[in-house]
Amino acid sequence: MDTTEPLWARTAAELGRAVACGDIGAAEVVDSHLERIAATNPAVGAVTQLLADRARAQARDLDRRRAAGEDLGPLAGVPFTVKENLAIGGVPTTHGIARFKDFTAPADAPPVARLRAAGAIPIGHSNMPDLALGGVHSRSELFGDTRNPWDRTRTPGGTSGGDGAAVATGMAPLGLGNDSGGSVRIPASFCGVTALKPTAGRFAADHRLGEDDPTLASQLIPVDGPLARTVGDLRLAYEALAGPDPRDPRTAPVPLYPPDSAAAPPAKVAVVTDPGGLGVHPHVRDAVRTAADRLADAGHEVVEVPDVPRLEEALETYATLVMTEFALAWPHIGPIVPAGSRAYIEMSMDRATGGDLGGYLRATAVRLTVQRAWARFLDTYPLLLGPVFTEPPIEPGLESSGPEGHRRVTEAMRLCAAVSLVGVPAVAVPTGVRDGLPLGVQLIGGAWREDLCLAAAETVEAGTGRLTPVGG
Repeated sequence: MDTTEPLWARTAAELGRAVACGDIGAAEVVDSHLERIAATNPAVGAVTQLLADRARAQARDLDRRRAAGEDLGPLAGVPFTVKENLAIGGVPTTHGIARFKDFTAPADAPPVARLRAAGAIPIGHSNMPDLALGGVHSRSELFGDTRNPWDRTRTPGGTSGGDGAAVATGMAPLGLGNDSGGSVRIPASFCGVTALKPTAGRFAADHRLGEDDPTLASQLIPVDGPLARTVGDLRLAYEALAGPDPRDPRTAPVPLYPPDSAAAPPAKVAVVTDPGGLGVHPHVRDAVRTAADRLADAGHEVVEVPDVPRLEEALETYATLVMTEFALAWPHIGPIVPAGSRAYIEMSMDRATGGDLGGYLRATAVRLTVQRAWARFLDTYPLLLGPVFTEPPIEPGLESSGPEGHRRVTEAMRLCAAVSLVGVPAVAVPTGVRDGLPLGVQLIGGAWREDLCLAAAETVEAGTGRLTPVGG
């Protein structure tokens, strides 16, 4: 550990080890990050509800426990941010809108509880689009805009953009968001950090509003996932978050690392630079090639393939399942969504097809067809390398600016949407900086093979180094 770095600039792994052995106190770690938030957040707008007193109290308790000889866990004293749609007990879960500003959570959401059990400390909520419906730019009715710390004229991405910007600037080593079509991967790529979208069912979750569970697509597609500045920190979060939980019957007791996985040779990698052949920016194309070269140099067999399986069907099915449910709920949801956030979701509903009952039922069948095709593909190629977003970081609100902007954004995130429909894991990792903006790729594995994604992402990261923290 570089002891000349301020505490807020160090990794979660470094901080957890140092707090656990008593080299530094958890209270020192929290105070350093609170100072960084005070200095940086006014310009970036990532942290919404700051939990300074709560975080200091938890840190003091950790320090007392360490002095008493207790094992504090691998993330001892590590601060983390929590997206505004994930519950922290005793704190409002606002979803970014005025309607829920006093919607105080009775208990931690399962992933918040898991990180807290590993010793981590929630330091604040983080910004997102209104109800996670407003698009890929993190702007909310209650908290305004989150700005990309690399370039204020670009979006940090979304919908977990507050976490991406907070982690990138050193306000916290870890962020906790969720992903239903790129919502942790896109902010990671736009902000120069890493993120994990796990296999559906790997992490316990609770996305209820009140007592009612969400409908089918909202049960099958969204997953909670961490953001971090290094893949090593992402791995620590993965190990803390994984495993079954009685609060979520979907979670499965699958081993984090298959037997003998550490001794296995490097996995075969398929490379798709331009999914669907719809176009890709030259800088993004170069990022994918850079990652492919690093994997090949590390011993992976890297094969360029024409495309991913059944992409068009995957995207149509994704849109039909999600937007049919939105359309049915829109008479109830629409009136509470601020006017500025309605355009994106309304254009998305207009673009979706098959929105009647018959079309919806057909989509539930096609989803399995697509999953089967991907399972066969990922049996041949255990890893898939491709873009997160087929353009560099975009300007805020492009997706809501009109039909052309909406089309550009929807097409640019197409691989993210397909991966979410299929339910397999993916890790977003930076490859470098072009024209002052970070670029990244995603590594996608078969179901339950987060280990392959993380290991390959570490290989890519080794050639890049750590891009963040950056100034606010």
